[in-house]
Amino acid sequence: MPENSFSLPSFAKINLGLRVIGKRSDDYHDIITIFQTVTLQDTIIFEPSNKIEMTCSDPSLPCDYRNIVVRAAQKLRAHSFARRLPFNGEIIEDPQSLPGAKMHLEKRIPSPGGLGGGSSNAAVVFIGLSRLWNIEMEPRTPAGVGAILGSDVPFFFTGGTAIGTGRGTDITPIDDFRSENVLIVAPDIAVSTAEAYDALNAPSLTTDEANRILGVCRSEAESVDSYLETASNDFENTVFAAHPEIGKVKQRLLELGASKAFMSGSGASVFGIFDTKETRQAAQKALDNEVNWRKFAVATISRDEYREALGITF
Repeated sequence: MPENSFSLPSFAKINLGLRVIGKRSDDYHDIITIFQTVTLQDTIIFEPSNKIEMTCSDPSLPCDYRNIVVRAAQKLRAHSFARRLPFNGEIIEDPQSLPGAKMHLEKRIPSPGGLGGGSSNAAVVFIGLSRLWNIEMEPRTPAGVGAILGSDVPFFFTGGTAIGTGRGTDITPIDDFRSENVLIVAPDIAVSTAEAYDALNAPSLTTDEANRILGVCRSEAESVDSYLETASNDFENTVFAAHPEIGKVKQRLLELGASKAFMSGSGASVFGIFDTKETRQAAQKALDNEVNWRKFAVATISRDEYREALGITF
């Protein structure tokens, strides 16, 4: 690794159930979910540069503005270093005074896959560049700026186990859910999140109606163990109908001994929670013949473990 460079892990998330409450007036949807960080991770290497540039181990991913890593770096730089002209509010950047960075992304989290890989990458860019550029941010700043980039981004400034409401950007940490025996299976299928929402045809709700439903769901979700007894992912029926192979993944995990199995986000990844390491190992081995299914044996990561791994101090 070059001198003055450092690396940070970029962890994936799973959704321990996901309910779509209804459509909002801004065309987004109100949801409630329990986010959970897991040990599956990408790695981002940071080093000084005179411009923002990116490389990636996955040649299929773009390394320009189309990649959220680059957009996150540009957004943080503009937020922290650009000047706003007093007469018309226009934001201007002086290229001579702006910092840069070279970022290399070692990609392991399937993308797309419902595991929050891109959102995690964006959050870690904020954290890494804050360190590289000596930026001190107010506690709420990263999540507020991150939400502009994606609905899952704010969660990755918290980690561990947390309830996500609203667009998914309103994050409430709760007691950590612990499991050492999770198996993620990612079939080679790309699911469009926008199309998944459209297929749900969720009702339009007033703010009062949405808040009432969310209040009840939030109360239920505060106890993860009891919540999991009846939890579900509202995307599963329509996504499984459009992509039967994803439904097959869930069914196989349950047949192989998973006590619970859910699709994560809008898919295509599905994860099973197993009671023992031996059962999970046997399930993983039984799926070896499914060559188009990527398999990851993972554990959950607590909030303290997550913050320590990333050096989060805000």
